[in-house]
Amino acid sequence: MTIEYGVWGLRLALGVVFGLSAAGKFTDRAGTRKAVGEFGIHLRWVPAVAWALPGVEALIAVAVLPSWTAAVAALVAVGLLGVFTGAVLRLLRQGRHPACSCFGAGSAAPIGVRTVVRNAVLMLLALAVAVGAIGYSEVPGALPLDHVVGMAVAAGFVAIFVWLEGEIRVLRRRLDEQALSTLGAEGLPPGAVAPEFELLKTAGDGRANLDSLLAPGRSLLLVFVHPGCEMCAALARELPRWQVRAARSLTIAVVGNGDVAEHAAWGREQGLGEIPVLVQQGNEAALRYRVRGTPSGVLIDADGRVAAPVARGAMAIRDLIIQAKRTGLQSITHGNGQSVPDRG
Repeated sequence: MTIEYGVWGLRLALGVVFGLSAAGKFTDRAGTRKAVGEFGIHLRWVPAVAWALPGVEALIAVAVLPSWTAAVAALVAVGLLGVFTGAVLRLLRQGRHPACSCFGAGSAAPIGVRTVVRNAVLMLLALAVAVGAIGYSEVPGALPLDHVVGMAVAAGFVAIFVWLEGEIRVLRRRLDEQALSTLGAEGLPPGAVAPEFELLKTAGDGRANLDSLLAPGRSLLLVFVHPGCEMCAALARELPRWQVRAARSLTIAVVGNGDVAEHAAWGREQGLGEIPVLVQQGNEAALRYRVRGTPSGVLIDADGRVAAPVARGAMAIRDLIIQAKRTGLQSITHGNGQSVPDRG
C-alpha cells in the first residue's frame, strides 16, 4: 500500500508543477510571448505557440491524475521537457541567456545550468509517474477515498503557497522598479556615507555586508550586473585581471539580484574566481545607491564614503579602478615617505 501512496503523490506533484507553469504563462501573456520569441520561434508563430504551450501544460496537469490518462500525460510531459531542454542547451551553446518565464513573471530569470538540471529532475519525475501509472493502474481507486482527497487538498495548498510566493516576488520587483524610476539624480554624491547593506553570498553560507567588504587602506568597488546582460558578462571576465593589478588598493565585489544558484553558476562561467558575487533579494542595494542600470560601478573609499559618481559601462568602471589604484598608491607613498611608481 505504501507504493500506491507514492504513485499517487508523484502524480499530484507532477500535476502541481505543470499546473503552476500553465497558470504562470496564462497570467503573464507578454512575458510568455517574449520568451517564446527569444527561444527561436518564428515571429509568425509566436502568438499561437504562446497560447498552445500553457494549454498543453494545463492539459497535462489535469490528465496526469486519472488512472486511464496518467501514463500518456506523463510521457507527453517527458517529450515537452525534452524539447524545451534541447532549446535551452542550444541557446547556452550560443552564449545566449534569455529569460525563461517558465512559471510566469515570478520566474523571469535567465536560463542557465540550473534550468537544465531542473528539467532533468522533472523528466525523471514524469518518467516515474508513467512507470507508476502503468504498473499500478488501480491507483488512486485502490486507496481510501478520504486519503486520496486529503493528499489532493494538501497538494492544492502547496500550489497556492508557491503561487502566492511568486506573486509577492513579482510585486516586490515592480515596487523596486517604480522606486528606481522616481529617484532623482542617479547615484549618491561623492562624500556621502555609503549606505549599509546585507546581501546573500554565492560562495559559502551566510551574508556579506559593507563592513565585511571594507578593509583598511583599500577602496571597495561594487559592480552591479545582471546575468542576462552581455555587457555585464564581458565586463565580468575582465574583473579578475583588474583586481590583480589593483590588489593593494582595491576590493571588487559583484552585485546581482535574483537567484543565488544562478548567480553562482554565472560567476563560474565568467571566471570570477575569488571575486565575491553577492545577490540582492530585490533591488535593495541598487535602490540605496541609486543605481539604475547594469553594468554600473560604485566606488567606496576606505572610510566608507562614496568616492565618485556612479560609473555606467565597462570603460567608466575601468576609470574608477584606475582612480582607486592611484588613491591607494598615494596613501602608500604618504605612509612610507617613498614614491611608488604607477605602472598602469
